[in-house]
Amino acid sequence: MSTQHTKSSLAALTVAAVGIVYGDIGTSPLYTMKEVFSKEHGLPLNEANIFGIVSLILWGLFVIVAIKYVTLILRADNRGEGGIMALTAMALESVGRTSRWHFSLFVLGLFGAALFYGDGVITPAISVLSAIEGLELATPAFTPYVVPITLFVLIALYAVQSKGSASIGKWFGPIMLIWFFLLAAMGLYNIFKLPAILGALNPWHAFHFLMEYRWLAFLALGAVVLAFTGAEALYADMGHFGRRPIRMAWFMIVFPALGLNYLGQGALLIGNPAAVSNPFYQQLGAWSVYPLVILSTIATVIASQATISGTFSMTKQAISLGFLPRMKIIHTSSNEIGQIYIPVVNWLQLVVVVGAVVGFGSSSNLASAYGIAVTGTMLVTSLLTFFVIRYGWKYNPLLCFVATGFFLVIDLAFFSANALKFFHGGWFPVVLGIIMFTVMVTWRRGRELVFDNLKKHAIPLEEFLQSLFVSAPVRVAGTAVFLRGEADGVPHALLHNLSHNKVLHERVVFLTLHNKEIPWVPFSERIKVTDLGNSCYQIDVSYGFKNEPDIPNVLALCEPHGLLFEPMETSYFISRQTIISTPGSGMARWREGLFVAMSRNARDAADYYQIPSNRVIEVGAQVEI
Repeated sequence: MSTQHTKSSLAALTVAAVGIVYGDIGTSPLYTMKEVFSKEHGLPLNEANIFGIVSLILWGLFVIVAIKYVTLILRADNRGEGGIMALTAMALESVGRTSRWHFSLFVLGLFGAALFYGDGVITPAISVLSAIEGLELATPAFTPYVVPITLFVLIALYAVQSKGSASIGKWFGPIMLIWFFLLAAMGLYNIFKLPAILGALNPWHAFHFLMEYRWLAFLALGAVVLAFTGAEALYADMGHFGRRPIRMAWFMIVFPALGLNYLGQGALLIGNPAAVSNPFYQQLGAWSVYPLVILSTIATVIASQATISGTFSMTKQAISLGFLPRMKIIHTSSNEIGQIYIPVVNWLQLVVVVGAVVGFGSSSNLASAYGIAVTGTMLVTSLLTFFVIRYGWKYNPLLCFVATGFFLVIDLAFFSANALKFFHGGWFPVVLGIIMFTVMVTWRRGRELVFDNLKKHAIPLEEFLQSLFVSAPVRVAGTAVFLRGEADGVPHALLHNLSHNKVLHERVVFLTLHNKEIPWVPFSERIKVTDLGNSCYQIDVSYGFKNEPDIPNVLALCEPHGLLFEPMETSYFISRQTIISTPGSGMARWREGLFVAMSRNARDAADYYQIPSNRVIEVGAQVEI
């Protein structure tokens, strides 16, 4: 690859990262300063406090986002992939299954992932709502229409998800470049009016503010953290863009633009304290409100799109890791494997988002809910990172404690400040997180009970085949592929076929799928073929949580092993399990009922694994839990 081409690709990836990765944090100036000085916090609006808050935000962006995430956390990649699921898998692999920390880390990572779903609901709601609220500055007559217009924009956004973002996604980067340029320009405009605000670059102002007000400053942290929302997104999107484009986008474009805008808003508030009602929209004067509302709405839609796509990606990973039932996944792009659409998740999320907008009614009310989701995920990330660098990378214990302990103290301070808002909206993401956590652990535990039951009644495959061919049944032309679980012995579908049809295909394949806690399994390691004799074969297939399950394509990989599969001569036998809840050991009755309901509504296995429906034979089997 030529140097010129490399530079061109890097530039393109950097622009794309600006649009996808930084949409959330890039729209934070819409509401952060307004919330910090809201009447609820009781923080006096004076020059010293403005300097302190702006300094706190700037140094928070530097320490939390630039150092913690962009510089350090991006190093913790799971074979090129990032995000809370990938980090959890790394932490579990680092300590090992026999460690006393394994279960605790499993629960911690799962709850962090559950909080991500809460973040995925609040981000579209607060972002779009805060953009539309700018209309209130133009004329109070728009006030009754803010929520309806917000709902219209959000419903339209979710309605077009099935079309995919590939066609319009190419515009995200350029549009967000314009957005960040505008943030920087507005900031510079107000800085020129009051250059003294550059003194906020001195961290002493932040420290003095914290020491001077203490309790009020602690409460203000709950709003200051709004400036850092979206930090998790840059880590989660590492697999799409790589470290270098994300880092370049941050240090060259995003960080300077955000810093200048917050400095500019600070200068504006010092010169015009009345602008505190909505400092973002008053940076350029009344003439700019309508253009800013239009551009802000576009920017918040892009930020929301990134969050929605992230939720789809997270759900697909959770399904692959066995935390959620199979769902219908539609690929919206023939070129990008990451472009997916999950109808159930899309419409459920829309319902909750609409409920959040209607229930909270304003971005100020939603801000209290936003903080807990964001800081909770940040806290979990810091904790998991400690176990990765200590037990996975074998770093010096003192270095691990000091490095992660420093960020942990900061995360705990922000989380504690937001926890005080629990009864003022903070309960919302916590409830969403608990619901998602319950669903995921129930599905995981239910599948374990099913596997235990199957294993208890399993007939060893090798012994069965030996006895079967003592007096071999009639062999018929074609290949039979039997899907077989990791804990299964002889597949029920094979037993039923022999019992009812009294025949066996001339070639029999037992196919077992293994889900690995890594993002990708290369094709060279995807399959393992074992010859069981008498034209019977065991094929073990390994998938990472970002691999796309496709059994016909996997069978094509068996050609080097001497196995050729003719599509029209291959039949797939699948056992359809009917789960029955029974009293006794296992889970609580309500959890078993939840698991049974999810099992009945799970996506058909043949459809999920992309097996041609006209080549599938399903055989029913009842399993008690």
